[in-house]
Amino acid sequence: MAVSSKKSPLAEVEADVRAYEARLRAEMGLRSRVAAHFRRPVERPFTASQRPTTTILFGGLTLAHEEIVRIAMERLGYRLEPLPCPDNESLAVGKEFGNRGMCNPTYYTVGNLVKHLKRLRAAGETDIEDRYVFLTAGGCGPCRFGMYEAEYRKALADSGFPRFRVILFQQNEGLSQTGEEAGLVLNREFFVLLIRAIIAGDLLNDLGYKIRPYETNAGDTDRALAEGKRLAGEALRDGRPLRHALREAGAIFSRIRVDYARVKPRVAIIGEFWAMTTEGDGSYRLHRWLESEGAEAVVQPVSAWIDYMIFEGLTKIGLRRGLPGSLGLRTVLLLHYAKALFHWHYFVYRRALGGKPSPLPSQRKLAAYARPYYDPRLSGGEGHLEVAKHIAAVKHKKAHMVVSVKPFGCMPSTQSDGVQTKVISDYPDSIFIPIETSGDAEVNVRSRIQMKLFEARQKAREEFDRVLAHAGISREETAAYASAHPDRFGAMVPRPHADCAGTAASFAKANAKAIRRERSVRRAFRRVQDKAHEEEIIIKEKIGHAREEAAGLAERIVPQQDTLAREEKP
Repeated sequence: MAVSSKKSPLAEVEADVRAYEARLRAEMGLRSRVAAHFRRPVERPFTASQRPTTTILFGGLTLAHEEIVRIAMERLGYRLEPLPCPDNESLAVGKEFGNRGMCNPTYYTVGNLVKHLKRLRAAGETDIEDRYVFLTAGGCGPCRFGMYEAEYRKALADSGFPRFRVILFQQNEGLSQTGEEAGLVLNREFFVLLIRAIIAGDLLNDLGYKIRPYETNAGDTDRALAEGKRLAGEALRDGRPLRHALREAGAIFSRIRVDYARVKPRVAIIGEFWAMTTEGDGSYRLHRWLESEGAEAVVQPVSAWIDYMIFEGLTKIGLRRGLPGSLGLRTVLLLHYAKALFHWHYFVYRRALGGKPSPLPSQRKLAAYARPYYDPRLSGGEGHLEVAKHIAAVKHKKAHMVVSVKPFGCMPSTQSDGVQTKVISDYPDSIFIPIETSGDAEVNVRSRIQMKLFEARQKAREEFDRVLAHAGISREETAAYASAHPDRFGAMVPRPHADCAGTAASFAKANAKAIRRERSVRRAFRRVQDKAHEEEIIIKEKIGHAREEAAGLAERIVPQQDTLAREEKP
């Protein structure tokens, strides 16, 4: 039986299209190309024998964190080098070598690595692929963060570094390597050192954001911060107690002259982790720009994110209890131990700085705040934290205004942004603005923030005036008291809990009695001065009268003396 060789209509159309494409390519002089799909290369190991000659590149934290981590890790024999803060040039390079449809932190971080390696090559560096490795974290869930590793490897291959090594630490799996001893050993000593460095960076950053807006001599806070980073890093590197180094850093900060009587709106920055942490173009340099606009920035610590991941881990274990594959009691106890140890370290180091930095927020309370709006069991990205932090800022008067910053198209943040509308309706006093960063439209973003910042300034002034009116004191008296008592209004004096969002209002309320007492003393002193002045005037008048009487008496006595003298002559 003969088989028909007639093609289907679809096959004929596809054949015609291919023939047409071939004819066009021939006419235009183009060679036919075969699509070259990216395939993950077999990773070359980073071994212990390579450790002395290999530099580990890393990034993604604040400048303070990265500097302390760099110095501290010398204790374990590692040569770490933080990448420069990503800028818009990094974004352009990342878009050149990255896939489409990624969020801009992907482009910023990928481009930043490629740009740095190209600069090393341009500067004459050789054997870059053998002398450097890159350490990054991975993840899984409703976030593109889990795709960063593949983006790094593709961009490195396309930019001329196909053999460059990327060390991936999975948040839920850790790091594993077979064969020779690994060059990077993620053991207890490594993580304890890393956690201490992160806590130190958080506390020093918090001091900087609290003090810098109120310094009277510009630059003092940044100089103290640089010295604090050095002291903390060297203490960790040399095996000395970190609390002693932080105490020494606190003494440096205490010498900064501040004026806490300046009324400034406090602006809480929340949102996606990378967007609210980076200090460069990825967030439009939001932190320092807010300070230049006369605001005090309230920045979330990296430690809060670590605390959240521990909380999330315990929550998931609780949900899977009794199910096949659930983790045992030993894992639960280890997580509780890690949480207790982490909080203890934060408490001790915060106390070493006199209690000035803010305490860690309670994850349990944050989850309770968010639960009516966003189920804490939904993981990925910031999860329920964006909603919870917004509510906490309003409920506990932590800020006059909340800015939620996140990358354009961020999947978890898109979920939380939809919920914020309900939060705003339930908390009408909230001044809230969501910002999506894309690397461009900086002027537009800043204009939007400025409009809300105007409202926040008014809110801060009204709050300050209410405190003054209720306390029966004036702005001039508060300013004079702050200037006369730097020990009470010093840079390292903890911000009192006075049920006020503003720093100036808090200190005015906390010191109102002392200001009134000093006013009473001044008034009493003035009364004494006035009385003394009156008595002085009376005495001067009496002296004047006495002088006049003496002069009149002299006028009468002198002629009489002359007459007596003439009569006594023979």
